[in-house]
This record gives sequence, C-alpha cells and structure tokens, in this order.
Amino acid sequence: MNARRLIPTTALAGAVALGVVSLSACAGTSDAADKGSSGKLDVVASFYPMQYLAEQIGGGHVAVNTLTKPGVEPHDLELKPKQIGELGEADVILYLKGIQPAVDDAIAQAGVKNTVDAATLTKLEAHGTEVGHEHGTEEHSAEEEGHDHGSEAGTDPHIWLDPVKYAEVAKGVGTALEKADPANAADYQKNTDALVKKLGALNTEFETGLKNTTTKTFITTHSAFGYLAERYGLEQEGITGIDPESEPSPARIKELQDIAEKDKVSTVFFETLASDKTAKTLAGDTGLKTDVLDPLEGITDKSQGDDYIEVMQSNLAALKKALGAK
Repeated sequence: MNARRLIPTTALAGAVALGVVSLSACAGTSDAADKGSSGKLDVVASFYPMQYLAEQIGGGHVAVNTLTKPGVEPHDLELKPKQIGELGEADVILYLKGIQPAVDDAIAQAGVKNTVDAATLTKLEAHGTEVGHEHGTEEHSAEEEGHDHGSEAGTDPHIWLDPVKYAEVAKGVGTALEKADPANAADYQKNTDALVKKLGALNTEFETGLKNTTTKTFITTHSAFGYLAERYGLEQEGITGIDPESEPSPARIKELQDIAEKDKVSTVFFETLASDKTAKTLAGDTGLKTDVLDPLEGITDKSQGDDYIEVMQSNLAALKKALGAK
C-alpha cells in the first residue's frame, strides 16, 4: 500500500498497533535472546517510529537495523531476499503490523520468537479511514471497498502521532527488551522512564500550544492525524482520506472550500514523503496557504527536525500558526 495507498483487508487483518512483543531467543530454549557477535542485542525495526523506540530504550545495549531507509515510502517497501534472510538472525523484531504488508509476510516467515507486534500496547480507534464526516456509515467509495488500514475494520494505525499513546507503546517495548535481555533490564527500565518523561513533556507542549486557537479545523492530504486531533480537541479534514496521492472529487473540493470558509481555515497541509500536488491544487482553488505536517514515517533531509521530538515540535509550530493559536 502506498503510504497512502489502501491495503487489502487480508493484509491488514490484525494490523496496527505499535507493538506487542513475544520474546525469546532466535535459536535457544530460554526466554533470553542470544546476542550477536557485536555483544549487543540485534534489533530489527520496520520503520522510523519503531527505530526511534528501539534506539531510545535500547541505548548502548542494542544494535538497530531499520528495514525502511530514509526517504523510502514505508508502505511501498519491498524487501530484498537478503533482507528477508537476515530477519531470521535478529534477536528482536519491532514492527507495526498492517502498515507494511511485505514486512508482515517476511516476519511471519522468519519465525523469530522475539517479535514485537505493536497491536496490543495501546487502544486502537477508528478515524481517518474515510473522507469527510462519514465515519461509522456504510457509504464508502468503490476505491475503498475491500480495503482496510488497521488491525480491525476502520482502525487507524498512526498512534505514534499521539505522544500519550506513543508513551504507552514505549512502555510495552521497554518491557519486551527487558525480557529479551534480562541482564540489562535495569537500563532498559531507566531509558523507558526517561523517554516516557520526554513524551509527557511533549504532550504538555501540545496541550498548552493548542488550547486557545482561532479555529480547530485543519486540512491535510493524508488523514494520518486522527489521534493527534482527538487528543487536542481538533478536527482533521483529509482531502482524499488515507490516500493523499489520489485525486479528490469535485464534490470533495467543494466541501472543503465550504469548510475552509466556515471554519476559518488558512492552510492546507502536505507531507514530506508524498506529492504536494493535491494540497497545492486545493490551496490554489481556495486561496489558502500550504505547509508541511509530517506524519513521521521516516526522517530525511527534508524533515523539519533530526528526530521524533524535533519533528513533532515543528508540527506543533505549524499547527499553531495555521490554527491561529493565541
């Protein structure tokens, strides 16, 4: 599925959470993972949000290899045979099932016991899977038929964009690493606590920064910000639902024009790893500005920061400006 292309329901079944972990050695009988030749726990992360957790919590005790390289659209990732083979040698695999079908298949084949499937570490919710406010109805476009973007029909996988939910996931990942490498459990716990504290501070920044705004509505190409919007009392309006590279219908353009006028919307957001064509087309038709709202599926030279915290702070600054924060 293109970062925004819809994934078949079968590929998504059970999908989205950021991580639950069943841990044990790749090739041993104990619960503790065997470390590689580096003396560190070999952790494979599927894409950036998983990589960040592994690095922050694992610290110097882990060697992290990320399947999705910088600049690559995560949902489009196709693994090379060598990568698939190397998966079986990992001590721990940390991934988000349902985001990357090719990765899901490869992980299932790898048979690594220490596999973190983020699905049970936080509660998943349904939003951002349709265009407009049709949530909960049976009216879906033909393009959406037979497609899903979560572990259950309609569930949203983008939980890392909510600092509170991401912190819940971090705690689960910390517990998983402690079980995989008991000798360093104290360090993993310490690092988890430090990360949760940073995410708590980030949440406070968002709460404070978005408390008083001229409008609560923002328009974005990719409906990835449902959890963020719900957390901070905002309304997300996706141009094309979960597929920002498709062309919006004339009816949807008209609807967004009306929403922009009614809710005093000033900005149409696009993202770094997808085309800005749709956003610029809508902005041109409505006299609105454009800006970047990064879903943090990868860090590149075009990212508005060097890591998760910095990019999220850039997202906050963009939202405050667009929403008229006071």
